[in-house]
Amino acid sequence: MSSGRGSSSETTGEFTLGEETTEIARIVADSAPGVERIPAAERVYAFVKAAILDRVYPGGELLTEGQLSEAVGVSRTPVREALLRLESSGLVKLYPKKGALVLPVLPQEINDVLEARELIETHAAAKVWPRRKELVAALEPLLREMRVHRRANDAKKFLEADRAFHEAIVGAAGNEILAKLYDSLRDRQVRMGVKSIMVAPARMDSSIADHQQMIDALGGNSGKRFRELVVAHIHNAATHLRGLQ
Repeated sequence: MSSGRGSSSETTGEFTLGEETTEIARIVADSAPGVERIPAAERVYAFVKAAILDRVYPGGELLTEGQLSEAVGVSRTPVREALLRLESSGLVKLYPKKGALVLPVLPQEINDVLEARELIETHAAAKVWPRRKELVAALEPLLREMRVHRRANDAKKFLEADRAFHEAIVGAAGNEILAKLYDSLRDRQVRMGVKSIMVAPARMDSSIADHQQMIDALGGNSGKRFRELVVAHIHNAATHLRGLQ
């Protein structure tokens, strides 16, 4: 399992549970000291979720309880709990006595995810406008990270920085319910985006250009312009993702 940036847990000291991240999955995969402090079902959930999002477990693959129990080093009971959560997240479909089928990305899922994402992000773009100066200070380092990962041609880390950029905008709007919903939408889009970037790495260049325009707009005096750029960026991503289906 490749490493990922954690958003809600530390790699040393006491772990903060709640929002599952690929960082937790990295700790599980690497058997880092302290991993036993994370509940077993949480570890399985994070491990399988990260593997699905990274396409280690691609759509159409059947996962068995025994396979996952051995991979994470736990009994089958927490595996069942984790698979139920993954099913409710729309990532797998459970088949009694057979296992969990990793659901493939379908065209309708792309449409639904991007439509919901547009609604949340345009709302957030309007809400954050009065605090745009503070937002620029948070976004500029994330754009620099995107440029670094583009030069390294690291699609996964590029997508993590891209995700953090948009989550910063949504988070700055101050609505925790929308922020959590948005996080689940981005989980599903990560699965789509990895393939997108790997097939067409130049997509990273156009994405960087879009993000720079957003930051530039935040330094201007037109909230309408900023919202239009946010929508245009999502539409660009939608066009590219649909073209891969």
